[in-house]
This record gives sequence, C-alpha cells and structure tokens, in this order.
Amino acid sequence: MEINICHLYPEVLNLYGDRGNIRCLEQRLKWRGIDCNVTLLRIGDRADLTKFDLFFIGGGQDFEQEVLLEDLGTGKGRDIKAAIEDGKTFLAICGGYQMLGHYYETHEGVRCKYLGAVDFYTKGADVRMIDNYCFQLEKESGGSIVVGYENHSGKTRLGEGVKPLGRIIRGSGNNGEDGTEGVRYKNVYGTYCHGPALPKNPEFADELIRTALLRKYGTAELEPLDDAAEKAAHDAVYEKIMNGTIR
Repeated sequence: MEINICHLYPEVLNLYGDRGNIRCLEQRLKWRGIDCNVTLLRIGDRADLTKFDLFFIGGGQDFEQEVLLEDLGTGKGRDIKAAIEDGKTFLAICGGYQMLGHYYETHEGVRCKYLGAVDFYTKGADVRMIDNYCFQLEKESGGSIVVGYENHSGKTRLGEGVKPLGRIIRGSGNNGEDGTEGVRYKNVYGTYCHGPALPKNPEFADELIRTALLRKYGTAELEPLDDAAEKAAHDAVYEKIMNGTIR
C-alpha cells in the first residue's frame, strides 16, 4: 500500500508549523509499513491531481491568499474542485479552508472570490478570534476531541446541508456564534485548527489516513500504534484549555 500526498502552496500557506501535519502523516504511515510520497505543488507548478490520494492546504495571511487567486485561475482551481468531487481526501487549515468556499469578504466590504468547491463563505470581523481551543469531531469524522490553536478574523457560515467538522467545546470555531467548527464535505476536512493539528490529535490523523486508504483501496484496517506520548500531550493541553491555564 502507498499514499501519495500533495502539499499545496507550501511556500506561502505555512503558518504556525502547519507543515508538521505532513510530517505526522508520513511518520504514522511509516510506522505501519505504508509507503508515503509527498509532492510540493507551488505557485506556477502543474501536476496531474488524479495521481494523489491526500491533499494538504495550510494557513496563510490574507494577502497571501489573494496572491494565489491568479494561480488557481490557471486551471489548478478547476483541478482541485474535480479532486474534491472525486472523493479525494483533503485537510485544509484556516486560510486554506477559507479558500475552498465561495468568497472572503473583508471587514471593509471588499470581496475576494474563491474556489466555491464547498458551499460556505467567510466575512471578516473587526475582532480576531484567537486562543487555544478544543472541539469534538462529528461521529462521521471519528468523534474524537481535537485540541489546537485558532487565530482568524473571518467568520465562516456554512450553506444549508453542509455539515461542520465538529462542535466547539471551548473557543470560537467557525464564527463564535453557532458552535460549529470547520466543514466536512465528501472527504474534505476543513478546520481553523493550527498547532499543527495532527501530532497531538492522533485519532484525527488516523481518520484522514483511513479515509484516504478506503477511497483508494476499498479497505482501511489500521494497525494500532503506541500513542501514549501523543495522548499525554493531547490530554495535558485539553486540561489546560478547560481550566483556563494555557496561554
């Protein structure tokens, strides 16, 4: 077995150590004897996206997202949308998550049209939502509790019939109002969770691996790993978030 990962725009969408998610996936696959190949797809690069099984899009600043619009318009955006509709697995963080929606509208009312691959939109607010936070994945995404860090001014609203990735326990999530966090559409997992998200949330990491393997091979039985250190890190962060002692 092998998983081919496409890391989209690593040179610009790279906030808060998010590329550590790739390292985490590589290592968890290696421990299980599953081959992993990672391709970096930068601005100006083109590739046959049908050859990849899992895509990662990290977070970036607003102006960096705008820089990518021209590149997406060369045909890459169309290919990404096709991969999503084909059921390929995507992990998209913060700005990468926002880019999959219809548009981002700044607090001043300037609207940037995005991919429209998933039915949601984002509008900028005058106050940033920034803190360590935690949320519980919906059952269809594994149901585990995820801990991480959010930092965004955009408020995301999901379209009718589009499900959130999870429900907020502590923090703001999509908009700080409706209790939702992220989006789950087909095999897209969109979230505001920086940190990086996966190393201290091993169940979430395995959910992505399982989804990609099931899509490719029709089976996804994962050998259990010794996650004592990862779970200890997760539980320590979760405890501090819940009692308000983490800064």
